[in-house]
Amino acid sequence: MPFIAPGQLLPQLMQASVTKTLLRPLPLLLLGFLAGAYIGFAAHLATVISTGDIGWFGLKKFLAGAVFSLGLMLVIIPGSELWTGNTLMTAAWLEGKIRLRVLLWNWLWVYLGNLAGAVFLAGIIAAGSGLLDGPVGSTALQIASSKIAAEAWSFQHNLAYFCRAICCNWLVCLAVVMALAAQDIGGKILAIFFPIMAFVASGFEHAIANMYFIPAGIFSKQLPQALSGAGLSATELERLNPLAMWTDNLLAVSLGNLVGGAFFVAGLYWWAQKLRPER
Repeated sequence: MPFIAPGQLLPQLMQASVTKTLLRPLPLLLLGFLAGAYIGFAAHLATVISTGDIGWFGLKKFLAGAVFSLGLMLVIIPGSELWTGNTLMTAAWLEGKIRLRVLLWNWLWVYLGNLAGAVFLAGIIAAGSGLLDGPVGSTALQIASSKIAAEAWSFQHNLAYFCRAICCNWLVCLAVVMALAAQDIGGKILAIFFPIMAFVASGFEHAIANMYFIPAGIFSKQLPQALSGAGLSATELERLNPLAMWTDNLLAVSLGNLVGGAFFVAGLYWWAQKLRPER
């Protein structure tokens, strides 16, 4: 399969970043909304796969990661805007090709669009489809509750999720870069599959995925069959709320994702290029 050589990838990434800055807020919101919904579709599918018992340790996580890779495929191949991937635009800023204000503007609108798309999908699946009023909804509640600290704001919990998020977006951004290197759809699918499967199976944390997982759990609190099968205590159910979603998860995970993509991929590859001797 043809692909772009490593030495030529960074210029391609920078050019793609510059192109992204030409988009106005409304297209950024719309494309961000689509990307949030696409990640939500993958998260719902992973929830379905995670329902029920599988004897072999790790197999359920592997299968959940395998199907979750669909989300980034839907983002990259048809084209939409995902905030975690857009942290790679940091390389273009370091090179002086885009201004910091423009970079932050892009991130703001894309992040808001991703949030809207993921929560919207969680809402229509929970409220209208009937698919969460049963065992899958119980799994959604368990997943969401596991992402919220058992007590009011916990430093240890948030530090753990910050570190998991660094590892997550390190892998996600490598998947984006490898997909950029691939020159055909088959190559892009393979480039996306393995890193995304790895981050989910490893238990790392992705902010946009959690924008679906946690609201899906919050919405499932209103579904009797989902609630009865979840086995959560009254305290755990009380802790599962929109405020805790931010204080106990999304703030730490978003910061960790930012570090994983902007520093460990975009920043270090940009720096490595600068350290290369002139040819």
